[in-house]
Amino acid sequence: MKVTDELIDYVSSLARLSLSDDEKAKIKDEISKIIDYMDILNQVDTADVEPMSHVLPVTNVFRKDEVVPSYDRDAILANAPDSDEGAFRVPKTVE
Repeated sequence: MKVTDELIDYVSSLARLSLSDDEKAKIKDEISKIIDYMDILNQVDTADVEPMSHVLPVTNVFRKDEVVPSYDRDAILANAPDSDEGAFRVPKTVE
């Protein structure tokens, strides 16, 4: 893939960057090197490599969903400065 000035202009507009001519030339060279390196990686034989989403064998550990006793609502609401029908009452914040 050839990196052109139009491509640099397009990518910089997507990133909302205003680049000077010197910066465009430098970025053009850097992007060309990156694409050349990706072409080298595309030549690597990965036919026998299993696809993976993580480099380590990570599995989710879930606990059993069990009903356990909780705090007493009345004891918690006893600490509230104001409560109403089993809930904390707070000042209105949105008009």
